[in-house]
Amino acid sequence: MPGRWADKEMNLIYDFTIVLYALSIIGYFIDFLQNNRKANKFAFWLLSIVWVLQSVFFVMRIVEYNRFPILTPSEGLFFYAWILVTFSLIMNRFFRVDFFVFFTNLLGFMLLSIHLFAPSEQVSEVLSQQLVSELLIIHITMAFVSYGAFSLSFIFSVMYLIQHSMLKRKKWNKRLQRFGSLSQLDRLPFMLNMVGVPLLLLSLILGVIWAHLKVPDFSFFDAKVVSSFIVIAVYSTFLYQKTARGLQGKALAQWNAAAFLIVLINYFLSSAFTEFHFWYR
Repeated sequence: MPGRWADKEMNLIYDFTIVLYALSIIGYFIDFLQNNRKANKFAFWLLSIVWVLQSVFFVMRIVEYNRFPILTPSEGLFFYAWILVTFSLIMNRFFRVDFFVFFTNLLGFMLLSIHLFAPSEQVSEVLSQQLVSELLIIHITMAFVSYGAFSLSFIFSVMYLIQHSMLKRKKWNKRLQRFGSLSQLDRLPFMLNMVGVPLLLLSLILGVIWAHLKVPDFSFFDAKVVSSFIVIAVYSTFLYQKTARGLQGKALAQWNAAAFLIVLINYFLSSAFTEFHFWYR
């Protein structure tokens, strides 16, 4: 009986979170169309409440499962969405790029919605005990944080391309000013990728060590492993182009936007073919 009540409470929290998230997105959309500062402020506070509710839901899951809930695709989507909300609030605090929060949370809302309709997977007690270790949890957490950094980097590059197009067509308006400067939109993806690349590399190193110790049939040619190294190679090329060759502007923004497609393939498609991440299928 207590378990049923706990499930009902968590479902209510989750449903309420989705509603508030949707209202927040609507507020940011109104601000995007009308440059409405009141709508922006209201949407920001709603988003802050969403973050609190997501955090409460996450903690309740930890208590219920007695583990860090990121082992299944559904749990991973929720954690990914939570990271995006967290990062967007932090970035909004330190970098005043108004529409960044709107675009970031469109992606976050999509992830949370997919999580809502995705089938709920359960990891068996035996498998959970086999999988859960400090090494694995750190590996997965670092991977998701790197995905979050790449996601924000992608959004800044898309904003750069939008603003570049508006400037080229000489569309001068208040909306253009609130995108932030081109130099800022060019610099922030570089900073985020400098965080994402080493995090993903360290995550892979930890994952390989864990797999070598725990997975008898581990192979470096597993789809997930190969695609993860491709992600690192693509983003490392971005960093090289920026630092060594001095490439910047539209060409680099297009490269960065295309690179994020590799991240999506790595996360969604390669998981269907992996033998290494066997609990993720």
